[in-house]
Amino acid sequence: MADISHSSWETELERISRSAAESVSAAATLESVEEVRVSLLGRKGSLTAMLKALKDLPLEEKRRCGPQANTLRDSLQQALDARRTELERAGTEAALSGARIDLTLPAAPMPRGRLHPITRTIREITGALSQLGFSLADGPLIETERYNFEALNIPAEHPARDMQDTFYLAGTRTPLLLRTHTSPVQVRWMEKHAPPVRIIAPGRVFRHEAVDASHSAVFHQIEGLYVDKRVTMADLKWTLTAFLRKLFGPKTAMRFHPSYFPFTEPSAEVFVSCLLCGGKGCPVCKRSGWIEMLGAGLVNPAVLRNVGYDPERWSGFAFGVGVERIALLRYGIPDIRLLYENDLRFLEQFGP
Repeated sequence: MADISHSSWETELERISRSAAESVSAAATLESVEEVRVSLLGRKGSLTAMLKALKDLPLEEKRRCGPQANTLRDSLQQALDARRTELERAGTEAALSGARIDLTLPAAPMPRGRLHPITRTIREITGALSQLGFSLADGPLIETERYNFEALNIPAEHPARDMQDTFYLAGTRTPLLLRTHTSPVQVRWMEKHAPPVRIIAPGRVFRHEAVDASHSAVFHQIEGLYVDKRVTMADLKWTLTAFLRKLFGPKTAMRFHPSYFPFTEPSAEVFVSCLLCGGKGCPVCKRSGWIEMLGAGLVNPAVLRNVGYDPERWSGFAFGVGVERIALLRYGIPDIRLLYENDLRFLEQFGP
């Protein structure tokens, strides 16, 4: 190939071009198209051999013959691709024409997504409280000690400040932590809004808990706050009665037990008649007929002063409810860990 003259080179290219056009058009299968490609453009193909021989030509011959050979190679590749596409389309059409398709058949069913039990419970709780005039509020998951503790009348020596109960962030100039309750949202809201205030604050909270069937290090709370003139325990009891009966049914009974929370005074734990046995007594309610549902109380005057409210003029109540606790009771879920494992076999039991 080294002694091919320019005229012989052009003659050989024309011969390859004519032969290739006939071979490509005559190829009736994808396999024959591939055979043509290999014979022309493969490692030992006729056009490949000519391209390799370019290095032996004089410089002037290279400048004239090289572009011609490259142009032919590109055109042959395009012709091969076009023939391959044509044969593939013809094969597809032939397969479809031979198939029997009933266009009246319904489409394959698409699986429907479902709301997570926690999401369903949060929506039910916020929906019930929204009907009582509460609006939604939100706050950051990472808090300072002031918002999470100090402004809520939780001093440094309080057990809730113990490092074993709280996740603190390392490497920060000022102490930062993952909030242990949604009560900081109340403080942030009252600092920015003048009373009256009526809000609910749903969200995730974090505590250094050993994970077991009834405890988790990450869980959800919904905090409620109402501040106005002359708010009393009677207002709190009426609100919680209306809320819990919207959630669990009109026959739900409830009672208050005195308790202690640093940010409310007086404070109470609220019990409802057992959802499973109707108050008759069962293993879930420990044969008492009652289940602890939430904590509540009148806002401590110290908290009002910390946010700039005059406790002589304004008063209020607050309450907090655990979302997972209600979800476990409403759906009869025996283990809180089931809510976080994302097992579709478990989640598909709940409605859309």
